[in-house]
Amino acid sequence: MNGNFFSNPTFPSNNNISTLESPPGNINFSSTASLPMEQSYIENILRLNKGKKVKAYFSYPDSNDWRDKTYEGIIEEAGRDHLIMSDPKTGDWWLLRMIYLNFVTFEERINYNHDYSEKTF
Repeated sequence: MNGNFFSNPTFPSNNNISTLESPPGNINFSSTASLPMEQSYIENILRLNKGKKVKAYFSYPDSNDWRDKTYEGIIEEAGRDHLIMSDPKTGDWWLLRMIYLNFVTFEERINYNHDYSEKTF
């Protein structure tokens, strides 16, 4: 029905996929690690500082009671979209969404491994 007014678009095709080069910035995987070698993403920096005591500042814009919240505790784990912290004083554990994270303060030097040579600030 639509063929009378508009022609269907055609696209050039390359059936020989093996000749395609990988795009620039392709993620490299280390032979000893299961995670890609991403450099300075927040979750990787938090992962490098696992076990350290921090204050994590969060904002929840849709909540009147929890608009701004600070969590003080130990970094247990960090993932692409979450942070797991514990409070050794109370025994509380939190699973926190990174989307609400504003910033983190550390009580000691930060391990930072931007180019996979150990750096601290």
